[in-house]
Amino acid sequence: MHVHRNTNSVGQVYRGHVFDVAGSPTLAESRRHLRSIPDGALVVRADGTIAWVGAFAELPAEFALWTVSGDAGNFLLPGFVDAHMHFAQTYSTDAFGGGHLLDWLDSCVFPAEARLADPDFAERIARDFTRRRVMAGTTSALVFGSAFPQAQDALFEATERSGLRIVSGRGIQTVGPPSSSALLTSDRAALDLAAAEISRWHAVDTGDPLTARLQVALVPRFSLSVTPSTLASLGDLYDDVRASGVYFHSHLSENVNEIAAVHSVFETENYLDTYDGHFLPGSVRGGSSLLGRRSILAHAVHCQDGELSRLVETGSSIAHCPTSQQFLGSGTMPWRRTAESGVTVAIGSDVGAGDEWLISRVLNDAFKVHLSDSGSASIAVHPAEMLFSGTLAGARALDMEARYGNFDVGKDADFLVIDPDRWEPLAAVLQNGIRADDAARAAEQTLFTLLMALREPAIAGVFVRGRRVTAD
Repeated sequence: MHVHRNTNSVGQVYRGHVFDVAGSPTLAESRRHLRSIPDGALVVRADGTIAWVGAFAELPAEFALWTVSGDAGNFLLPGFVDAHMHFAQTYSTDAFGGGHLLDWLDSCVFPAEARLADPDFAERIARDFTRRRVMAGTTSALVFGSAFPQAQDALFEATERSGLRIVSGRGIQTVGPPSSSALLTSDRAALDLAAAEISRWHAVDTGDPLTARLQVALVPRFSLSVTPSTLASLGDLYDDVRASGVYFHSHLSENVNEIAAVHSVFETENYLDTYDGHFLPGSVRGGSSLLGRRSILAHAVHCQDGELSRLVETGSSIAHCPTSQQFLGSGTMPWRRTAESGVTVAIGSDVGAGDEWLISRVLNDAFKVHLSDSGSASIAVHPAEMLFSGTLAGARALDMEARYGNFDVGKDADFLVIDPDRWEPLAAVLQNGIRADDAARAAEQTLFTLLMALREPAIAGVFVRGRRVTAD
């Protein structure tokens, strides 16, 4: 480790092998935008923005006296973005539910989430959730929240102390099975609580949704957890708050039994219609659409072509969760078909049906799953596409691409320092793996190995806006 002391406190230089997807490409263009600098430098100003990125040997003179941290053996990656995870399910990973989604919710999740009514328990789970995010290098996350306002306060408070980014909203449920009774409210209470959370927490840190670390979403659990009147009321509320940058987040077409139940209850032509204001029988319009630039739907495993087209048309995004989709036997989102539709696809851990917090582990599952897709759907996801999906695509889905997601100059310095020597199996495969003579191909091979073999112990530093984040 080389550390040069600096009397100039204007910023810092981080040294290591830089990997990111530069610019603003589509998924298909990401491999051409892969930036690999084997002995690179990431220069971060005191205000937390990126001043320069390039080869360490070419460090401009204006930064020559700045403190240098790290060495060429480290790796520098953009912070991971988790586009879908559940705060109240922190302790529910690997919970045995005896079946698919609806059975698992009934037997495992609803009872577990009811425990957050206890303020002391809520504070503990908020602390542990935030610690796990830091350990996994998840600098930004879209978080399905708890039904209980005091638990949401604990989550935002823990996140604010840590320095991480978050978008979250209380889980809205107005109907459900007996096991969910503790989580249910009336329509009026659901709207009042959501409005109060927006007032208390949305962009509270900066006052500007384009720069804030703390932001709020409207989050009905899924269509089966609300009624047409709830959806109409949510549409009215979203009309009032959309301009202030509030998000919308829910689940879409995860499981065939869930989809059948939605069709039975709402009698709509497709699942997405229920979020698009067409939630009355026959897909008749009953209220305002909840889709748009800051709308992210998790899963989208079994979408119709028309649903994908509508997501693209409205600028909405998908959070792809291959780990949890395997755990619940939901099938998996067809990568090739979905990506070719043009919709933004980000990666979500879906903790707790997902049992991996580390986004690179979810990408590991994505690679394996989609290589095993049948026939022409099979695809070997390129390492640049993997990195893109876990970083820049997540920032794009959250409408924050101008702030983070890669190392373009001027963006906030949200990044990870990876030290392979902290996890011997990773160091061994990086040092001894076969590499091509061609430099570009060798870079792709190295990135693939890094993403597939990375584990939490190798994450030596997690930074948001150039500041090392911590957890209680």
